[in-house]
Order: sequence, then C-alpha cells, then structure tokens
Amino acid sequence: MLKKLPRVAFLLHNIDSGGVERVAINLLKELVKYPISIDLVLFEKKGNFLNETPPEVRIVDLSGTSSGRLRKIFPLVKYLRQEKPSVLVSKLVQFNVIAIVAKLLSFIPLHVLLVEHLSFDSLENKIKDDPKEKIGLLNQLRKIFYPKANVVAAVSQGLAQALERDLSMKVGTFKVLYNPVIDESLVAKSQLPVEHPWFESGQPPVFLAAGRLAVQKDFLTLIKAFAIFRQNYTARLVILGEGTERQTLEAEISRLNLESDVSLLGFTNNPYAYMSKASVFILSSRFEALPTVLIEALACGCQVIATDCPYGPNEILVNGKYGKLVNIGNTHELADAMAETINSPIDSQLLKLRAYDFNTKNAVVEYLKAMNLDCLLE
Repeated sequence: MLKKLPRVAFLLHNIDSGGVERVAINLLKELVKYPISIDLVLFEKKGNFLNETPPEVRIVDLSGTSSGRLRKIFPLVKYLRQEKPSVLVSKLVQFNVIAIVAKLLSFIPLHVLLVEHLSFDSLENKIKDDPKEKIGLLNQLRKIFYPKANVVAAVSQGLAQALERDLSMKVGTFKVLYNPVIDESLVAKSQLPVEHPWFESGQPPVFLAAGRLAVQKDFLTLIKAFAIFRQNYTARLVILGEGTERQTLEAEISRLNLESDVSLLGFTNNPYAYMSKASVFILSSRFEALPTVLIEALACGCQVIATDCPYGPNEILVNGKYGKLVNIGNTHELADAMAETINSPIDSQLLKLRAYDFNTKNAVVEYLKAMNLDCLLE
C-alpha cells in the first residue's frame, strides 16, 4: 500500500508582486522536489506571480467565499477540515492570526508555522503609510495567538530579537528562517539582455532601485540624493516597481529637473537583468525584514548601498563589509556613498559568494525542519 504524501498548505492573501510573494514562489519551486503535496491557499486568486507558480502546486481559491479578512476564517476552517493538511504555513502578520484561529476552530491535528516579516515598529509604520489597513489591534492579537503556533519564525536575526522583546517571549523562541532567494533561474535571468539605451555599453553609470512605490521604500530620499550626486557626476537613476507614490515621485523628479536622467520603469518580472547591468543598486527603505532585492542584487554581482534600517541590511551586508550602509533619510550621506561606491567598487565575485548564503536549497532544508518534515531529508 502506497504511503500518503504529507500535504502542506501555504496561506497568502494573493500572489502579487511583493517580496513576501516572491519568497513564497521561490520556496514552492524548491519544495516540489520533495515527496509532499502542496496547496497554495489564496484569499484572492490574483497577482503577477500566478504564472510562476509550479504546476505541481494546487491553488485553492477562497475568493468569493466571504468578504472581509476575518470572515475568511470560516472558508479556511472548511478547507482544513476537508483536506486535513499536515502543515499550515502563513507568512503575513494579518493572516498569521487568522491561521491560528482557523486551526483552533478546525479541531484537526495541524502543525502551524508562522513566519513573521514585520516588527511592532514596522507594523505601526505600515499602518501610517496605508490608512486603509485597519490592523491596529494586530500587535495585541500577536501576543495572544502566536504562542499557540507550533513554530514561530522571523526572516532575520534582528527581527527575531525584536519580536521576542516586543512579545515578551524568551530568547530563542523565534526560529530564524532566511528567505530562499538564490537559484539557477535567477542567474540565468540575470544574463538576459535589457532593451533600454541607458544600459548599453559606453553609457554613464546607472543607479538602480526596485520595489513598491510606497512611502516605506523612501524613493523620495533616493531621488533627492541622486540630485545632489548629479551636481558633480553624470549618471542615471532607474526605479523598478509600481505603487501609490508614483505621482509624488514624478512630481519630485520634475521639480528637480531630472526628467532626462531618472526613469520610473514600472513592474518587471525580470529585475535581475537590470541588476547585472547596473553600476550600483540602492535600497533606501525606512524599514524592512530581510530585503530580498538586496540579496538578489548581490547575486548579480552588483555593487550595493543600503540604509541601515530595521531589519536585514546590516545582517546581509555584514556591518558594511559587502556594501555601504547609510542612515535612514540622509540625502547627503547617501549621495556621498554613491560617489564612494562608484569610485571604489568591491570585487563582484565576493558579492556573489555572500548572496549564495541565501540560496534556496539551504533555506528549504531549514523550512522542512520547521515544518516537522525533516524526515524527508534522510
């Protein structure tokens, strides 16, 4: 008699173009190599990464069942009772709480792994940036429900320590699960051509940034720093991504008369091709957890600069060993770092080696252990 494969369910809102969703796709692509059945449970079946979901993964669509996040608990409970997965993995704070409540109401044996990407401070900043997010009670709910999970994890050491402090949990409660970032497909995509004249041979240096056009990413500071840098150097700035701050950023570009040197290119499925050809990648964020794009840029051999924001950049760049760290919102310090990085680059092979510490194979091994499926590693 054939042994039934363990079923693992991943819970997400949708599979849109954020860093959490990209990490989930990377994880799924590696997990399908193991003898498990995988469900991707979505509250909304939409997003730029839908077509990148491995065909072996079954998508469970809970959209249209109930409106409102809390009401999604009941269709999730129904799914859990019917399918009886062995493991439920949730990766976003508002759905982590829903995952625990659904487990309690389903009355089935279920191993729940919660992966956290936001500290208390970051969550509060996120609410300020997006007033539509009615999640002011989430910090209190985390204190109540997180201890009921089988495993709680954070995507960086700094974030794990902050959450243990804020949730009054003992040191070591949060397991660190680094994001699965680097695989063969990333390297292959980075070698593809870019159809943009600024990236042609012989052109001035190009600074690159990527992410949602949101207040959190602080591209406004980057644009202002670039304007200062441009007073003494010829260069271009390209920002990949879409979001609510586009008009604000376009207005600032116009105010600084940078229309001929700054381009907001929008979303692309292959930022790696740009990273491999850019002179410097810049992360200007106010807060992160473990910024995937910074690791991806290193993997492409691109020089990097990052704000020393909570959490992740310092951890990734090892206190500035693999790229300059600057204070949040400091335009002059960032402009100086841009000049120093252009003039004194780090060996690109060292950058690639550092990025490989975050490869998908290593990350999936740790995920399997956290999911209580380390028997599959034998």
